[in-house]
Amino acid sequence: MNSKKRMLLLISFILTLLMAQHYFRSGQERELQLSEWFKPRSADGHLERFLRSAITHFMPGQRVVFYLILDSFVDPPDMQPSPLQSFQILMVGERWWWPDLDLMGLQVLREHLLGHITDEVDFLFSTASNLVFQGDFGLETLGTSVAQLHAWWYFQNNQSFPYERRPSSAAYIPFGQGDFYYGSAIVGGLPRQVLALVQECLQGMRQDLESRLNSTYEKHLNKYFFLHRPSKLLSPEYGWDAKFNLPPQVLYVKVAQDPRVV
Repeated sequence: MNSKKRMLLLISFILTLLMAQHYFRSGQERELQLSEWFKPRSADGHLERFLRSAITHFMPGQRVVFYLILDSFVDPPDMQPSPLQSFQILMVGERWWWPDLDLMGLQVLREHLLGHITDEVDFLFSTASNLVFQGDFGLETLGTSVAQLHAWWYFQNNQSFPYERRPSSAAYIPFGQGDFYYGSAIVGGLPRQVLALVQECLQGMRQDLESRLNSTYEKHLNKYFFLHRPSKLLSPEYGWDAKFNLPPQVLYVKVAQDPRVV
């Protein structure tokens, strides 16, 4: 019997949406499809650096299609993929635009998940567009629910974690609770798990806005993983902030945050 599995990679809730489908076929033939969505301000050198590094290190040796989901004001990056890779362009209409970037990105992701992703793929990731892949990002990263340990707060005492501490916020986590602080640069898992994460974060962020509370997506993400523990943790090597010196515990950085992007 032929085995067929699919993976979707989504890049960035806020600036970039990179989607990938991964098919395992008979004879171990594999195909990967990726889509990317970004605002005009992300259409610069860091996006090209991100894509070039993803071409090299994201699931190397597999068939990859990059779907660039663009608005009408952005030209796609000028680059040639390898023979196993290709780009396709999709346009974003005005109905996607929201005044809050986090809410806008989450809403776009939710619409794609409900519209077609959950029926098309088995796994997905969402990452920030300011990342640079420096090592292979392979099948070892897959899981039902995947979270990334924050590069800085992983090495700090949990009493100092920057959780949302206002009880009136939907992202509230009491003092003395919580094991890890999770970064928002990479999240992933099964589509239904990511959809649940997105919907819960959207609901909490809207609730806070109605209460005139300014709480970040990352804090709502941490509240979600506080209530729903991830099945797999990515170490800080999968999203290291290049502004920090490497501690002895970090021997090799697979994915770095580009320090040239603010």
